[in-house]
Parts: sequence; C-alpha cells; structure tokens
Amino acid sequence: MVQQVLINDDDYYVPDANQLVTENETLENFATSKHKRLLISSLYSSLQQQSFLAAANVGIYHTDEQPAIVPDVFLSFDVQLSQNWWEKQNRCYMVWRFGKPLEVVLEIVSNKEGDELGKKLKIYEQMRASYYIVYDQNQQLGEKVLRVYELRGRRYFETSENCLEQVGLGVTLWEGKFEDRQDTWLR
Repeated sequence: MVQQVLINDDDYYVPDANQLVTENETLENFATSKHKRLLISSLYSSLQQQSFLAAANVGIYHTDEQPAIVPDVFLSFDVQLSQNWWEKQNRCYMVWRFGKPLEVVLEIVSNKEGDELGKKLKIYEQMRASYYIVYDQNQQLGEKVLRVYELRGRRYFETSENCLEQVGLGVTLWEGKFEDRQDTWLR
C-alpha cells in the first residue's frame, strides 16, 4: 500500500518516495547512471593504445543454457567489437565468441536485492573474471564502501589492494566534480 501525504488544501496527494521502487535489476538511479558513464569514459580516454571493450548493462553469456548476467560495468582486453554490431550474435558478450572471460566486472549496489556478495559473486567466479569489484556507496551490504575480489586459481579472494595488478589498473574513490555534480566517485 502506498502511503499518501496531503500537500495542500485541494486534497492533492503524492506518493511517499520511501514506498516507491527507484532502482532494481532493470531500473537504475541517477547516481548509478553517472558512475557508469564516468568509469567507461575514463577507460576510453586513458587506454587509447590498447585493444579493449568496456560497456555498461550489456549481457554476458558464459555458459550454454544459462541466462545472461548483466554487470553494471565490464572490461575485457584484447578484444574488438564486430563491425556489424546489429547482428544478433554481436549484440552481447558471449565468452565463447570472444574466446576469453572478462578481466574486470563491477557492480554498483543500489539495494540489497542484487545479491552482489552472493549469487553474482559466484557467477563471476565461475565465469573466471579476473577481478570483481563491488561499489557500495551507501553501505547497504556492510561497512565497506569498496570491495575488490581477485581470482586466484578458481576462487575469489577479497583483497585490501585497490591495484588490479594483472591488468595494470587501479580503482579509487575520488572527490571531485563530474557532469556538474560534486561528489565521491569511483574511478
């Protein structure tokens, strides 16, 4: 039931925002959207000498007969998009077509429903993505804002290092302005 609040004498009501779904697996919020743009644009402006693919909200197929998983952001080195990206087989990342798993997968926590530290962690681990990063700005999953997992053998291990040594990158929290918004950003 949506609670309504009286806002004037004409009996005009508005829904209580706390009762609305503002983000879920298919609906994202403004902050998440901006973070994705910042991360991807940073990669494309700084890694110009390398062949790679970075994308947001693109399906990843890693196992036959399993549905796609859709990370907030991913990065894969030494791959290229097909010239005809409108063909069905070129619209998403199929591990068997690109010939390799992803190097970095990132999830931005919007709510507790995403299961970033449970089901998603296990899927990315099974997929053998080199790094899995969970950014939890509002600390919905615990006290840590940033978690970095590194694949060692067949298992993920949480690391206190923000340096992604295998791919020559790092992640950090940055205080700054992006798209006219001063905030703390993941870079």
